[in-house]
Amino acid sequence: MVTPGTLNRRAELYHQLGASIAAGMPLIKALEMASNNRALASSRGLIQELIQYMHDGHTLSDSFLYAQGKIPGQVEVSLAKKRHKFWMPDFDVALLSVGEETGRLDLIFKMLSAYYATRVKIIRDTIASLLLPAANLTVFLLVFPLGLLVLCAEGIIDGNYAQCLPFIIEKIIVYGLLYGTIFLLIYLCQGTHGESWRSRVESVTRMIPMLRTALKYLVLGRFASALESLVNAGVPVIRSWKLAARASGSPLLKREIEARVDELEIGLTPAEMTNQIAYFPEMFRNLYYTGEISGQIDDTLVRLRDYYEEEGFRILRLFSRIMSGIIYGVIAISIAIYILHFWITYYGALFQSI
Repeated sequence: MVTPGTLNRRAELYHQLGASIAAGMPLIKALEMASNNRALASSRGLIQELIQYMHDGHTLSDSFLYAQGKIPGQVEVSLAKKRHKFWMPDFDVALLSVGEETGRLDLIFKMLSAYYATRVKIIRDTIASLLLPAANLTVFLLVFPLGLLVLCAEGIIDGNYAQCLPFIIEKIIVYGLLYGTIFLLIYLCQGTHGESWRSRVESVTRMIPMLRTALKYLVLGRFASALESLVNAGVPVIRSWKLAARASGSPLLKREIEARVDELEIGLTPAEMTNQIAYFPEMFRNLYYTGEISGQIDDTLVRLRDYYEEEGFRILRLFSRIMSGIIYGVIAISIAIYILHFWITYYGALFQSI
């Protein structure tokens, strides 16, 4: 499972490799130095495996794929006898392959390091904002229904521990369902699954207000970032769009672009193609068109990347705060209903006895 710690180690690895290569160090030597870094001790086996593949004549991007048991050029096909626990998204593979072709690996490493560092910060901020609501929900489920808790407490005081069984069984069921569902959702939403599965997950997330906007903006930010790197590296337009679509992380956007990208060979401009793809918002299409006709497409892509990444993360943080508020609201309403039910029952019995 990909965790913030995993992403942080990846950012650290990319940062060290970028700094070493920028200083004039050969790539294999930079990898050997990274393997001796204590902060990357958990990745030492992977780094040494990459070094071995590169000694065998493979490129760095292909070595990453072999380390996962994948066949370069067929990223959905795995080697039968090997499946490394390490996983790398298409975003990294696409950019690293371009960096190797153009000799700009140092810049690619630095960009990937900054990207993952930002991603880790957002994930940790989101988790931190949900910790208090999660703790409150856990306490609420532990205390209520109050009758079972009182019965269990009386059983402990009287030494009749059998009275605690209903309480214990109820909590096992409730916590098992709640946290089992949460961990299942986290696992199902991991990007390590195949494209067909990620396409289904994307279809589901597109039905959730705010979350769909946040994820779409982050996809557009990754797409603009990848396309800007490819364009500046001098990669041909058609290949740039194909690689950027792969790097975006959205199966839907990838399909939309791959269905039309061959039309670029017969005279269609990229700006005209964006107008044919409904996934691109109007602002993206307009700015891209302006950048294309003014000859400043690289600056335009930088602005698009910054805007959509900032907006995506802002909406994602807002979504997490709203979810926290919903959890608080559900807890408060449930407690209020329980208190009202208690007093209504109490006074009802009191009035009947008069």
